[in-house]
Amino acid sequence: MSLAERVQVLSDSAQFDLCDYSADPSQRNPSVPGIYYTSYRGCRVPLFKVLLTNRCCNDCRYCINSAEKEPVELKPEEIAGIFLDYYERRYVDGLFLSSGVSRDPDETMEKLLETLRILRLEGYGGYIHLKIIPGSSMDTVRRAMELASRVSINLETATRDGLDELSSTKDYSVDILRRMRWISRFRRRHPELAPSGQSTQLMVGAVDETDEDIVKRVKWIYDKYSLRRVYFSGFQPIEGTELEKRAEADPRRVFRLYQTDSLIKSYGFGVDELRFSGGYLDTSVDPKYAAAMEMDIFPVDLKTAPYHEIIRVPGIGPRSARKIIELRGKVNLTQDILKGMGVRLGRAEPFIYLDGSQTTLSSWNKSD
Repeated sequence: MSLAERVQVLSDSAQFDLCDYSADPSQRNPSVPGIYYTSYRGCRVPLFKVLLTNRCCNDCRYCINSAEKEPVELKPEEIAGIFLDYYERRYVDGLFLSSGVSRDPDETMEKLLETLRILRLEGYGGYIHLKIIPGSSMDTVRRAMELASRVSINLETATRDGLDELSSTKDYSVDILRRMRWISRFRRRHPELAPSGQSTQLMVGAVDETDEDIVKRVKWIYDKYSLRRVYFSGFQPIEGTELEKRAEADPRRVFRLYQTDSLIKSYGFGVDELRFSGGYLDTSVDPKYAAAMEMDIFPVDLKTAPYHEIIRVPGIGPRSARKIIELRGKVNLTQDILKGMGVRLGRAEPFIYLDGSQTTLSSWNKSD
């Protein structure tokens, strides 16, 4: 198999690891293997995204690597050479590197670290996102953080029982959570390590976990490990795996989980403020709207309300909430002023006092 063919196989396998900024595999450049275009702050960002190997001794029932009949591998110097060539040609702005576990975690981690070491010695100082191998040693995790811009380890499921359903070779608490704890501890003591922080990925729909299970775990890991970001991967059945006949995850469910994640991380919501029915979010309703309809703080007076109340108004985000507090003593908060701040009045109006009057919740048409 040629080098280009191996790169194509291993970049195709890498699409199931979500990289920063919500990658869209459909935007890949088909003429150059391994390039994925992702979205970051409204810009398309090209990354070289590839696995070191698709050979894996783990037995994850959903994973494409468990179905591979012909394992493929790249050498560290091959990955480094391809990336530097792409980078010099301005095809890519960064690297996303992951791997199956060829024989044992540390052996695989050493090859990943050798790839990063070559790149840094060659003078590349840009963005590298490295996936930490579950079960790898503390020493390799520390060295990875010295070389990578961001590190992550896939949590996969919200519960220990969920991971047990998917794999008999990975221990939820030891192989994954313990490594997340090490990363968090190293970051607290040495902020220069992995300066872009750590992230993780949760799979939605591979096991029978509820949205509430997932959201509770997300809140827990943000509080405990100070993660920069959580990504949600909707389960996709892959032919040849044990779960090939399981239904694909509803993309609307994944979307609502992303919205809920934002409420927790950026808006300061607690899990108890969110609304679940039988453990699940309503896919037909924005979770912030659903929560607001059950809160007894509305309508709020934007001239006097504290930040934590204003931020709970549908149609008002963190930036506009801060602007309201900054300007409300200086200007009259008219509709035009609020629109200029980015407030979506069509959503916010039933929940606020505006110009000395209010629209009550009882008069709000829920079908709007």
